[in-house]
Amino acid sequence: MSHATANNSRRQVAHTAQQLHQQPGLPFADHLPPHRIEAILQQLGRTFRHRLFCPALTLWTFLSQVLDPDHSCRAAVARVLAWRVRHGLPPCSADTGAYCRARQRLPQELLAQLTRDTGQEGLAQAASAWCWLGRPVKVVDGTGLSMPDTKANRRHYRQSRQARPGCGFPLMRLVVLFSLAVGTVLDAAFGPHRGQGSGELSLWRTLQQGLQPGDVLLADRGFCCFWTLAQAQARGADAVLRLNSGWEKDARWGRRLGAGGRRLRLVKPAQPAWLEAAAYQALPEQLSLRTVAVRVRQRGFRTQRLVVVTTLLDPVAVPASAVAALYRARWQVELDLRSLKQTLQMDILRGRTPDLVAKEVWAHLLAYNLVRLVMAAAAQRAGMSPRQLSVAGAVQQLVAFAPLLREAGSAAEALALWEALLVAVGRHRVGKRPNRVEPRAVKRRGKAYPYLGVPRKQSRARLAAAG
Repeated sequence: MSHATANNSRRQVAHTAQQLHQQPGLPFADHLPPHRIEAILQQLGRTFRHRLFCPALTLWTFLSQVLDPDHSCRAAVARVLAWRVRHGLPPCSADTGAYCRARQRLPQELLAQLTRDTGQEGLAQAASAWCWLGRPVKVVDGTGLSMPDTKANRRHYRQSRQARPGCGFPLMRLVVLFSLAVGTVLDAAFGPHRGQGSGELSLWRTLQQGLQPGDVLLADRGFCCFWTLAQAQARGADAVLRLNSGWEKDARWGRRLGAGGRRLRLVKPAQPAWLEAAAYQALPEQLSLRTVAVRVRQRGFRTQRLVVVTTLLDPVAVPASAVAALYRARWQVELDLRSLKQTLQMDILRGRTPDLVAKEVWAHLLAYNLVRLVMAAAAQRAGMSPRQLSVAGAVQQLVAFAPLLREAGSAAEALALWEALLVAVGRHRVGKRPNRVEPRAVKRRGKAYPYLGVPRKQSRARLAAAG
């Protein structure tokens, strides 16, 4: 790492430490200062009266609630109460009512915009060594989440068709666009898990404006269609996707490019109902693509052969081995989603209304981005890639250091803590496990309780009558 980079990192750390000891939230005041939050609220045309839980304090408290192992509102308010007493301010009420009402007033658009902004910040600060062939790679994938079984959530998000009324949970489908180099969330879209326009492809189409000229889109076969490839090219980006199983017969007829794969030409399908006529006419009548066959020789892997399709046509500038290696790196998005759902506990949401559920999703994504920015700073300091650091280790260090940073009495003390935090995050590295094979099974058995087959209210009534 160059001396200039080290000096720049030191200046950033010092600037962060100046504000850390003045903020009641997490150690992210440099990324989410009050003036930045107020600027976005002004753009949204939202004004708020002067309250204890102003938008900035509400947001910082919300993020601390998301990252803390105890997700309760009571614990979040207790942290604010302790901070006020520590700094000689009048203690606030330990009741959670004021904070919960402040969360309801917090605009969802504020959380979404901050998530996109922090994601782009991480991408802009990525070192060239972290990129693929010097180009930023953006990877997209989807997952599912559940939430409390309330009437409002059921009406908006719906339950699975297999679940009996009153026995299941409303389900959400979430599609996220990640930066492969840094791991930050660049954008996200979510909706009901079933119904018209709720599929992963439909949600992805609302995120395609996130592609910029020079980007490389990476995704699995679920996103492989003419429209994804054509619209990526229209935005000046390239794409690397696993070939849709319905195209494999067509791919065999392409002209062979030696070890670089085959050529594939796709003809534009009929205009779909969701695409406007002007946009349909602007797309090319056919696409010239390249396919690369990849044989997986590692024993224990489920897939033995796959075909990757790409808009990168030059087999000399981009050899088949580079395309295969990039598609293998797509697995990082699965680890990112696992970190969100397990490490940050986003798998089961707690909001009892659709509006609060949406804010909770954006708060998790924003907190994840802020953790990733800290990891990027620690990786830059240690001369390594952010992908070599552990997300769980970074969250654990942040949770441990947050109370000390909130109680720091001076900028010098906060600076020393922040330096120690970056060093600690840089020490938690993931192991080198390139060909690990694990069964999709669990060893620890669950409790031997039957599943609830009727609504809980009816079950309680039966128990009371039997008693």
